[in-house]
Amino acid sequence: MDKMANEIVDINNKPLTMETLLAAVDAILERSSAKIKRDLAESSEKFQRDLAKSSEKFDEEFQKLTKAQALTNKQLGGISNYMGAETTEFFYNSFKYGNKEMFGEKFDDVFTEEKRKTIKGYEDEYDILLFNGQAVCIVEVKTKADTRDVVDMGRKKITFRENFPEHNEKRLYLAMASRKFHPLTEKACIENGIAIIKQVGDTIAIYDENMKVF
Repeated sequence: MDKMANEIVDINNKPLTMETLLAAVDAILERSSAKIKRDLAESSEKFQRDLAKSSEKFDEEFQKLTKAQALTNKQLGGISNYMGAETTEFFYNSFKYGNKEMFGEKFDDVFTEEKRKTIKGYEDEYDILLFNGQAVCIVEVKTKADTRDVVDMGRKKITFRENFPEHNEKRLYLAMASRKFHPLTEKACIENGIAIIKQVGDTIAIYDENMKVF
């Protein structure tokens, strides 16, 4: 009975011992493990190939996007530069052929896009400069004035004295000219003693009630 209890008879009536059964199970598990490893390896290789293709495609698309963005920025920069130059020319001609008086000062000469650099390293470009024998007015021109431009004018007020020492004895005024002004920008100009110059049709309107001498 003990011998029969430790034996299993297969369908061919051939005895199958527990040892052979375990060996068969081990063989099956080994084959299954090998298949799982092969499947995992194949899946991993396929994933790596797909990932490489996706990465290459992404790089190509990114390069195309980068080139398109660079072209767009160049075009926008060209449009912005053109609009800025056109705005400066409008205000320059308005002063050259029209009213040159601000804050009770009558200016005789008008210059545009003056650049200076001193040995101390101060460098700036001044959109419009108005001169007479006793005073100078720096006119900063913007297509759309921003509050940050008011801060920039404070810096130009300082560098002007370095760049134009021949005019250090003259009274110095600041003005901002723009086709569009935000209310906060106007407020900042008024608080800092900077005249406001606006385009009104084909002419300009000058608001210099709060203008200061620097």
